[in-house]
Amino acid sequence: MPASPRTLIAGLAFAEGPRWHEGRLWLSDIAAGEVLAVDLGGRAEVIARVPFRPSGLGWLPPALGGDLLVVSMVDQRLLRLRGRALEVVADLSPWCGGHANDMVVDARGRAYVGNLGFDLEAEPIDPRPTGIVRVDPDGRVRRVADGLMAPNGMVLSPDGATLIAAESGGYRLVAFDVDAEGDLSEPREFAALPKGATPDGICLDAEGCVWAASPTTREFLRVREGGEVVRRVPAGGPEPARTAIACMLGGPERRDLFLVTAATMIAGAAQARSARVDVLRVGVPGAGLP
Repeated sequence: MPASPRTLIAGLAFAEGPRWHEGRLWLSDIAAGEVLAVDLGGRAEVIARVPFRPSGLGWLPPALGGDLLVVSMVDQRLLRLRGRALEVVADLSPWCGGHANDMVVDARGRAYVGNLGFDLEAEPIDPRPTGIVRVDPDGRVRRVADGLMAPNGMVLSPDGATLIAAESGGYRLVAFDVDAEGDLSEPREFAALPKGATPDGICLDAEGCVWAASPTTREFLRVREGGEVVRRVPAGGPEPARTAIACMLGGPERRDLFLVTAATMIAGAAQARSARVDVLRVGVPGAGLP
């Protein structure tokens, strides 16, 4: 019988962007405006405060200082934490049609950042396609993919040659080739999700499967290339279904699947501080980045 998830930390406002780094789970508590690092005993440390909502996280390679990079959603900026101070690496607003969002940073320190493409809180909502930008370590910004509906979570294969993005508004995972310069090409469907499912935060395992949080169906899906769903984990386990937000493989062997959930989406969850992170032991370890 499969193991059941255990709760690592609860009482968060609205958590996103989980990452395993140097023995701890790092995440953005968007609604609290904080970047946290949590050890396996559930003890949390506030690493940085980001007033315009933190989202995607990543790290520069040691040769470039090893500093934390943070996406600031509302003011559409990429930030770098030097010591205890945040500084602006790049202004992403010319390339963002909505809030800046998730990110993956490659082994050379190049940050790939998505955005919603439209105002999710507007009335009425006017969905529009957008793209992915690459921010080089020197702060130069280049759009490397277009025509995507709300590109969200992203992963890189272990060899760095493939980037997979969760296209939330397209209900699918999209793959790209990555060349030596960091440009993306050959966009193709990695997997269409089952009817009703929407990918949000994702991670990659050593068998090439993607774990995807699906807020709309309140579950986490392990998906093979081509679309076969090989495992489903209900958000919240045996409790009444919660909203699945993001996931990350980490722990000492990268076989701990961290499941980020909330009772509802951002407004209600923040007020109730209903967000939490559960941990589920899985058989296939994580791979690639983040």
